[in-house]
Amino acid sequence: MQKNNFCVLLLLMSYMIFALTSCAHKSGRHGHDNSRNRSTVVKNQNGDRRERKVGGHTKVSMRKEGGVYLVPITVNGLSLDFIFDTGASSISLSSAEAMVMLRQGQITQEDIVGQQQFQDATGGVSVGTIVLLRTVQIGDITLENVEATIVDNIQAPLLLGQTALAKFGKVTIDYNHNTIEFN
Repeated sequence: MQKNNFCVLLLLMSYMIFALTSCAHKSGRHGHDNSRNRSTVVKNQNGDRRERKVGGHTKVSMRKEGGVYLVPITVNGLSLDFIFDTGASSISLSSAEAMVMLRQGQITQEDIVGQQQFQDATGGVSVGTIVLLRTVQIGDITLENVEATIVDNIQAPLLLGQTALAKFGKVTIDYNHNTIEFN
């Protein structure tokens, strides 16, 4: 029975990866489509320009589990716990979550940007599917059109990386109270 479930899961994963990659190729969107992004360009102390997407602040409780801190986030209406990871270049979803979101219509063909190679923490290089998440809600703040990577691994951790974190001016962690504040 377990072997049969594994085969079904493998078949579903293969279908999802095929569907995502074929949609990316059919859509012709291999670059970044920033026409859906609304942003404000600000200058830092050095005069360098950078994009800033949000204003205001929100404080969120985080939970320590297995040596990492998990932050509750709602992505396209789906509530998930993400690892707070300043070293991750983007929000990262496993193929398992992507499959659920694809079935529920929370990721569609229009959200697929293309594919990209990325290097993981072990130094390995993989290919991931790049999608634009329509909404990423962190506490009281909702980010729109945030780029994310779907990793071809059902056990890949959910990572809250720089494509979301960089939209804030400051992120403050309070380890004494297990909270994280986004400004």
